[in-house]
Amino acid sequence: MLYFSKLKIISVLIFTLIISFFTISNFINIDNKIFNRNINLGLDLQGGSYLLLEIDNTPVITQKLQNKLSSLKKFLGDKNIRATNFKIIDDIKISFVIDENSIDEILSLLKDKDSEINPYFQSFKTHEFDVEETKVLSSSNITLQFSEYGLVQLKSSSQNQAIEIVRRRVDEIGTNEPNILKRGNDRILVELPGLENPDRIKSLLGKTANLTFRFVTQNEEESFGTEKIPYEDGTEAIISKRIILSGDNLIDAQPRMDNQNNQTVVSFNLDRVGAKKFARATSSGVGKKLAIILDGKIISAPNIVEPIIGGAGQITGDFTFQSATDLALLLRSGALPAPMKIIEERTVGPGLGQDSINAGMLSLVIGFVLVVIFMILKYKIFGLIANITLITNLLLLIGILTLFEATLTLPGIAGIILTVGMAVDANVLIYERIKEEIRSENNKILAFDSGYLKSKTTILDANITTLIAALILFILGSGPVKGFALTLGVGILTTLFSVYFIARLLTALYVIRNKNKEKLI
Repeated sequence: MLYFSKLKIISVLIFTLIISFFTISNFINIDNKIFNRNINLGLDLQGGSYLLLEIDNTPVITQKLQNKLSSLKKFLGDKNIRATNFKIIDDIKISFVIDENSIDEILSLLKDKDSEINPYFQSFKTHEFDVEETKVLSSSNITLQFSEYGLVQLKSSSQNQAIEIVRRRVDEIGTNEPNILKRGNDRILVELPGLENPDRIKSLLGKTANLTFRFVTQNEEESFGTEKIPYEDGTEAIISKRIILSGDNLIDAQPRMDNQNNQTVVSFNLDRVGAKKFARATSSGVGKKLAIILDGKIISAPNIVEPIIGGAGQITGDFTFQSATDLALLLRSGALPAPMKIIEERTVGPGLGQDSINAGMLSLVIGFVLVVIFMILKYKIFGLIANITLITNLLLLIGILTLFEATLTLPGIAGIILTVGMAVDANVLIYERIKEEIRSENNKILAFDSGYLKSKTTILDANITTLIAALILFILGSGPVKGFALTLGVGILTTLFSVYFIARLLTALYVIRNKNKEKLI
């Protein structure tokens, strides 16, 4: 029956008023943590920068091989197994020679995922490395390289780590509501709403901040291999590929002025493990040059005069205070696991964003006015009830988006416009069904009640299927697609609430008071 208990009426009114208040909070300043919420405007509405980054995983593979080589040498040494000629070939393979007496044991250990060598060569249940054997006289040459499974896992781990580092760097700059997402196996999408000048953030995101300490050497036959690395002035030095210390061991980095030399430096502090490594390396390397390498360039290569055991140091170079500040920020937030390059870039100016808002709002107003006129002409007083419901629906929709501080995009506005049409569609179905019921039912209250009940299945089916599509778009889509799916999905829920609570309540009040009229609809 068209009956609402007082408790239900009060509950509906309170819920509607509270959610509507969140809508109003977008236009007034409220000094309250609960109600001081706003809808965030997406990149296409407030302007900003869009960057698509691609990860180069080659250095990650090389460093992983270096770690594996060290682990393998330690393992074989602990087992008293004689192995020689350890080297990394073409930065993709580990190669070493082992005598015939130990070959069967080593091959079985390398190929068995549950063997005791597993901690060194197995990170997952499936083999991370492929193993090859080549006979050489009374010994065998063993070659290890990443399997397809191992490469997939490495790239996934690298991407996850890169996303976290990118997020830290963006957050330290104070960018409002950044959107950082995965794209495939080796790409990251960064959306920075409100950022008009992306040059600094591009510079920070494009730098790996891969800080390593390595010895300068002349021995090109070293097991880890060597490479030529340039100084900042273009000259080169032969550097061991063995990493003494990396930026992972940094716990803090800050810019400061070195008054003694009148230059800007970056001071750093190491964690306990890093301090021990640094002390051990500088103790055994007295007299050698220790190169400080940042993103493939030697910043400085001082001679080690005495062991450095304090766990602190400084990086010198031709720094301005701004460049030292940025370098300290990069080191604090952590090094990217691999270099990244910007392969796509777009910048939306605030003027264009405002034009998008104006166009979207104009479309919404035109659609809303046409719907209002149509409903009043077609259904008179019930058209007016449908229009009141429509306004309430929009208040609820925007209020819920505000409550969760959702991001509104231009496609999101399209979703709101579509919601307007869908909300009216539900009322049209109900009113047409009521007309059919009145023809066969003399009791007008029963006719109206039957109209709502018998149209419910059709309305629910139509809205639930649309809601499922919206959920799929939200889960699988990204950026603007998510924005459209979000407003459409929330709009469906508010439409059902508005139609079966707000509109039905107003209809019931009118019909009960005017049940004796000859024609109601």
